[in-house]
Amino acid sequence: MANNKRKRDNAPESESVEKTEQQSTKKVKAPAPTKAARASSNSSTSATPFKVDNTSPIHIQVVAGSYDRVLHGITATVTPTTTTTSTPSKNKKKAASETTTTSYKVSFADTFLFNAHASAIRCLALSPPSVPTPGQKGGLKVLLATGATDERINIYNISAHPPSAKAADDQKLLNSITPRPVLENPKNRELGTLLHHSSNITRLVFPNRSKLLSASEDSTVAVTRVRDWALLHTFKCPIPKAQGRPSGDTAALGAVPAGVNDFAVHPSNKIMISVSKGERSMRLWNLETGKKSRVLNFPKDVLMEIGEGKHSTGEARRIVWGEDEFAVAFDRDVIVFGMDCRPRCRVMRQDVVGSRMTKVHEIKYLSLGKQEGAEEGAEEKNVLAVATEDGRILFFDTAEKELLEPPAPEEPKEGAGEHKIKLFEAKTPNAKLIAQLGGKTASVLGRIKDFTVLPIEEEETGKRSWFIASASSDGRVRMWRLESNDLLVKEDEGLKAGRQVGELLGTYETENRITCLDAFVMIPRPEGSVESEYEFDSEESEDDDDSDDE
Repeated sequence: MANNKRKRDNAPESESVEKTEQQSTKKVKAPAPTKAARASSNSSTSATPFKVDNTSPIHIQVVAGSYDRVLHGITATVTPTTTTTSTPSKNKKKAASETTTTSYKVSFADTFLFNAHASAIRCLALSPPSVPTPGQKGGLKVLLATGATDERINIYNISAHPPSAKAADDQKLLNSITPRPVLENPKNRELGTLLHHSSNITRLVFPNRSKLLSASEDSTVAVTRVRDWALLHTFKCPIPKAQGRPSGDTAALGAVPAGVNDFAVHPSNKIMISVSKGERSMRLWNLETGKKSRVLNFPKDVLMEIGEGKHSTGEARRIVWGEDEFAVAFDRDVIVFGMDCRPRCRVMRQDVVGSRMTKVHEIKYLSLGKQEGAEEGAEEKNVLAVATEDGRILFFDTAEKELLEPPAPEEPKEGAGEHKIKLFEAKTPNAKLIAQLGGKTASVLGRIKDFTVLPIEEEETGKRSWFIASASSDGRVRMWRLESNDLLVKEDEGLKAGRQVGELLGTYETENRITCLDAFVMIPRPEGSVESEYEFDSEESEDDDDSDDE
C-alpha cells in the first residue's frame, strides 16, 4: 500500500470573525438542490434508494472506528428467502389462497481489521461511488476518510463491488483456521494521510465526490479537493472567552473548551452551518465566497426548556439538514429550526418519549418517499431519527401539522403561603413520536453511538424499505430492517404512535468500543466486466470528470 503523506498547504484563510451578531430571523436563502446534487450529496437525509430484486443477495459494506484505534471493515450479506403458503378455502368450489412472505437472513465476514491510527478514532466518512467511464477496466470505488485524536486524516480506496467468487474460494483455507469468517477484498488500499489540522479531528463529510470537509478542535473547518488532495480553504471559528468555565477533561489547565463540534452542508453545497464548543450559537458560512454569513444565537427560553440553563454549556453537539428544516442536537434534547431560523419544535420531551431525559448521541433524517394519494410533484415526507443513551432509535414526525402542544403549566400548591414560586412555562411544541427501534423491548441496553440508514427499493413493486446498521459502545454492530409501513401511523387502522418497529436481522461482535460507523450498499459487478487486479486504473480520467463540478 502506498503511504504518501501530504503536508499542510498554505491556503487563504477566511476573514477575521466579527463580534457575535444579534439573533436574526431573516429567512435563509438556500437554493433548491438539483437532482444531481441530491443524488451525490452525502447529507444526513437518506440518499436515493438502491434498487434490488427479491432473489439476489444484498451486500452491505460496514466500516466502524473504535476507541482502540482499530478500523473494522465488515461485509454483511443479506439473503432474502421467499416462502409461499397455501390456505385451503372453506368453499370447496374456490381455489386455495396463496400467501407469499419474504424473510431475510444476514451473515457477517471481516473485510479488513487493523490499527489505522495512533490513538482513538473519532469519526469517518464515505464518499459517493465513482462515476463509470467508457473503457474502464476495473470497477467502481468509494473513498473512505478516518479522523482521530492524533490530528491525522487517513484516506483509503474501497471497492464498491463485493469480492469476486474467485477471491472467496481462495480464502476458504484461511476461514478454516480463523474464529470468524474472512472475506478480504484485494481491491482495497490505502492512499495516504492528510495533515490539515493541529488538533483532534471531530467531523468528516464528503458533500460530493470532489470535496472533503473536515472539522477539528483547533476551531477550523478545512475544505480539501479530492483530485490532488490540496487544501483549498480554511474556515476559522473564534475561540470562546473564559467566563468562569471549568477546566479539566474538556480543556487544558487554565483554558476553555474550544473546537468545532459538528457542521452540516446544505444539499445545494452553497451553505454550511457549524456549531462549536463553549458557544450558545451556530454560525452560517457561505461556501461560494468562503466567508461567514451570520451568527444565530439560541433563544434563552428554548434552552431553558431543554435543560440547558444558566449553569449548563448550552452548546450544540450535532446538526443535520432536512428537506425544509434543520435539526440541532444538544446534550439531552433536539431542536428543529425552520428555514426562517426560528425554533419550530423540540423532540425529547419526557411525557412524549416515555422515560426520563436521556443523552442524545446521533441524529439523521430519513426520507419515506411520496405518500399514497399525494399529488404529483409533492415533496417526500421526512422523519427525524434520534439515537439515545438507553439503546433506542426514536423516529419523530416534525411536520407543523403533527406537532404536539406544550403541556399546561403547573399551578402552585395550596397553602404555599404568600410567597408563590413562579413556575417556568414551556412554550415550544414537541414533535410527534412515530415509532422506536431497539431498547429494552429488543434487548438492547447499551447506548447507540452511531447508526446509518440505507434505503432499498424493489424493482418490480417499487416498495421501499430500509436497512439500519447501528453501533453500540459494547462493540456490537446490529443490522435492522424496517418495512415501508413501519413509520406510517394510521389511526383508522389502529396503529399507535411510539410503537416498537423493525426486525433485528443479526448482531456482530467486534470486541472493540465503537465510536463511529458508516455503511453503503455494494454495487453488483456488471456482467462481462473484467476483474482486474488494477481496480483503479481509471483514476486520472475520473479526476478530470470531478474537476467539472468545482
